[in-house]
Amino acid sequence: MNDDGGPGRDETPQERADRLWTDMLQEVRVCQTGAQILFGFLIGVAFTPRFAALPAFDTNLYTATVVLGAVATGALVAPVAFHRLFAGHDMKPELIHVAGHLIATGLVTLALTIAAALLLLLRTATGNPTASWIISAAVLLWFTTTWLVLPQAVLRRTAARQAAARDRGGVGGDPR
Repeated sequence: MNDDGGPGRDETPQERADRLWTDMLQEVRVCQTGAQILFGFLIGVAFTPRFAALPAFDTNLYTATVVLGAVATGALVAPVAFHRLFAGHDMKPELIHVAGHLIATGLVTLALTIAAALLLLLRTATGNPTASWIISAAVLLWFTTTWLVLPQAVLRRTAARQAAARDRGGVGGDPR
């Protein structure tokens, strides 16, 4: 392995930054599209005849949901703006760092947007506020589990396995 590149790869820091940026773009494209479509649908809700009949709580929930959707969309599009501004300034590592935080912010606000939109939809469709809250909370818990808890558990398990392999002098880590 090149001492300057990523673990397990023979790459320069610039090659690593280019690879990470390409990976990030692929990841964010999926989230961006979903956030933009959801945001577009949310905007349209205010122009439906039934919107005027919503109770104050649901109108406020809708407003919060639209704002969350705007923040999610903005955070997920922001790395592209950074890339345009940083282009030609040899700042790819900084771009990777900032984009990672923006994407994380976008994912959190996207999860909150989806949960809030689901809550609004279920309150309106079922007329059962308690069930709506429970289902929306369960979906948010599912996002938290699959987007945060599970990846962290896999990282910890992999790190422990690699450390054990290094301690035994086997494969799975850099023996230095």
